[in-house]
Amino acid sequence: MTQAPVPREKTGARVSARNVIVTYAEADRRAVDDVSLEVTGGELIVLLGPSGCGKSTFLRTINRLVVPDSGTIEVDGSNVAGQTPEALRRGIGYVIQAVGLFPHMTVGRNISIVPELLGWERARIAARVDQLLALVQLDPARYRERLPRELSGGEQQRVGVARAVAAEPRVLLMDEPFGAVDAIVRTALQDETLRIHRALGTTIFFVTHDVDEALRMADRIVVMSAGKIVQADSPLHILARPATPYVEQLMDTKDAVRRLQLMLVSDAMVPSGAQAPDGTIESTRTLREALSFFLEGKQRLAVTRDGATLGSLSFDDVRHAVAALDGVPR
Repeated sequence: MTQAPVPREKTGARVSARNVIVTYAEADRRAVDDVSLEVTGGELIVLLGPSGCGKSTFLRTINRLVVPDSGTIEVDGSNVAGQTPEALRRGIGYVIQAVGLFPHMTVGRNISIVPELLGWERARIAARVDQLLALVQLDPARYRERLPRELSGGEQQRVGVARAVAAEPRVLLMDEPFGAVDAIVRTALQDETLRIHRALGTTIFFVTHDVDEALRMADRIVVMSAGKIVQADSPLHILARPATPYVEQLMDTKDAVRRLQLMLVSDAMVPSGAQAPDGTIESTRTLREALSFFLEGKQRLAVTRDGATLGSLSFDDVRHAVAALDGVPR
């Protein structure tokens, strides 16, 4: 497999939504109801909620696939309403569940569409196609000339992601992008998206109704209901302090294991004590992974990073760290 080259450092765009309202004809309520949201460059925002809550409609106001009745949306301080839809969308990547690859075009041509529209030189486009195929873990030599029908569903989604970021957009919109693939492929695609996000620094809006996917992906989760934002916070803070009973029920915040998968060993470790450790664990592993060691009978783990011991961890340390999220002192 060809290794992905390291793309040049890039910073995502700031996005500001203020008092955005969308009402569909003959609807009994607003699809988006006075939504305001400030997003810093490079954030991965997950819009979460059940079908009909307004998350996809709000997402589409950013690239003007839906035009708000009122309110403003700015990307790096520029009002999107002041740009033509075509110009705006060439600078904003968009990935949907149905992928939407052009069936008569090769993988390489699908990825190169927007750079061609922007007038990039051929050599630059060819290099970008190969770079992106490698970035999404598809060998350019094997996949560049294939047609979409020759790809699996997961491979098509990878190409869809590559196409969306081909012209180096500073904002990427992803609307339930992995809902049609099986669980194993879905996890792999989530990993690829997170890796691309780290590599490119793109600001990402990711729509899902799957709580576990939201927890795994988000820098910040925006929970929506009936067109409104109910809570916007980090995954761990939402689990620890749900703003409403609706959020508490949606997130199943009583599930302690969900909290453990969001906390690192380094969040709970203590200075090494008198008790000798009977195992080791990296500081960057999750507390959920640490729990498996304790279930196997380990009493205390040495916490390491790059071979150096930083501290230690016991089951009680894990329990105290989780309790501290609810304001319970250690």
